This record gives sequence, C-alpha cells and structure tokens, in this order.
Amino acid sequence: MKNLNLSLFTILLFTSLSSTATNQTIDSFGKAKKTLEIEVYQDHRVTLYCSADFDSKKIVTPPDGFHTDKYVKRSKKIEWEHVVPAENFGKTFVEWREGDNQCVNSKGKSFKGRKCAEKVNNEYRYMQADMFNLYPAIGAVNALRSNYNFTMLPDEKSDFGSCDMKIENRKAEPPESARGRIARTYLYMESTYSRYSMSKSQRQLMNAWDKMYPVVQWECDRAKRITALQGNMNNIVQNRCVDKKLW
Repeated sequence: MKNLNLSLFTILLFTSLSSTATNQTIDSFGKAKKTLEIEVYQDHRVTLYCSADFDSKKIVTPPDGFHTDKYVKRSKKIEWEHVVPAENFGKTFVEWREGDNQCVNSKGKSFKGRKCAEKVNNEYRYMQADMFNLYPAIGAVNALRSNYNFTMLPDEKSDFGSCDMKIENRKAEPPESARGRIARTYLYMESTYSRYSMSKSQRQLMNAWDKMYPVVQWECDRAKRITALQGNMNNIVQNRCVDKKLW
C-alpha cells in the first residue's frame, strides 16, 4: 500500500509540475541561458548546428575543417540561439510593432521592437526565455543565421567549411544532424503558444524532418531536464521519446 501511495504521489507531483502548458517559470533570457549552461548542458557541451564542443567558459573547439570569414571573433564562443527566431513570435506583440509609452530612452526617444516587448510585456518575456527553443550555437553561425527561416538549399555550398550549414537569400538550411531537433522545436512552439503559427510550407517541412530524423537519447534527456526546471512539458518531444522507448 505504501508503494502504491508513493507511486501515486510521484505521478501527481510530476503532473502538477508539468500541468502548465507554457513556460511560466523563467521570464529572463539571461537566466534561461545561465540555467541551460549550468543545469542542462553541463555534461553535454555540444552545439546544435556544427556539433562543436565548448567548455564551461563557453569557449568553442570547432570541428576540423570549420571556417568562417565573417564574425570571426564570435566564432570562438558559443551563443544561445532561438531556433524559432524571436521576431517570428515577437511581431505578434503590439509593443514590438508599435512601441509603448514606457519605451522611451534616457534621451526621450521612443523605441519599439524586441527591446520594447522585453521591457513591457510579461508574456513576451516568457516566450523569449522558453528553454525548449534555445540551443547552443557557435557565435558566428548564430550571427549569420540571423532570423532566417529554414528551407532546403540543395545547390548551395556550406558557409562554414566542414559544418554543413547553408545560408542564402535570407534562408538557411541546417545540417542533417540538427534537422529533427529543429523540426520538433518549431512544432513545440506552434502547439504551445497560440501567438505563433507557421506557414503551411514551413509546417510541411518540419513535419517531414520530424519523421526523417527521429529523436535520440540526448534530445529526450534534454527535454526531461528542461521540464523539471521550467515546469511545463514538451509533448512533441516526449511523445516521440515514449514511442522510441527512450523516456
């Protein structure tokens, strides 16, 4: 009977932790990045796009053959990348598009965009800090990817030597090793936040990548850790992990 009660308590506790559909725990992008560094990636310091190692000081060891002509200084450290660009959901907030009375700098000049949404709107801050949407990336790759959406660019060459990340005409094609995680992140953000919606073509691509590049153990472990820290589940990843018996 005691074991049964303990099991029920464990289930209820986990359900309570995960009952919030969206991130309602971390509302600071800075805190989210530090939490990921210390409590999620502490034993798996590998970047999303190029599988580059990085240390506790965020110094990158790029893979053999990695090369970039731009943002060379930023190529030496990792940065935390919004896989679904902040602009994609940020522009749904009026503060991003039009500004707010509170968004005035020290010289009396009004501002809008990300800075204003972050200053004024709690909902935006939670979305921006959702750790399921944040991944480590070599700084130069993060900079050049910018806020571009993903697509297939079969005729383009890699912009980073041995790291097969292609960027052209404000579009990006990630390496195969990253596509499944990217797809499930887009699907998570759309299913979790009503403000965010993909285009039909983007959704078709993400659904295809989700099927073509299934979850692996690290993706499942990462989701478990973030759920425990952030308080909401990523049902997209969890369901795939359960199907693969990795949860």
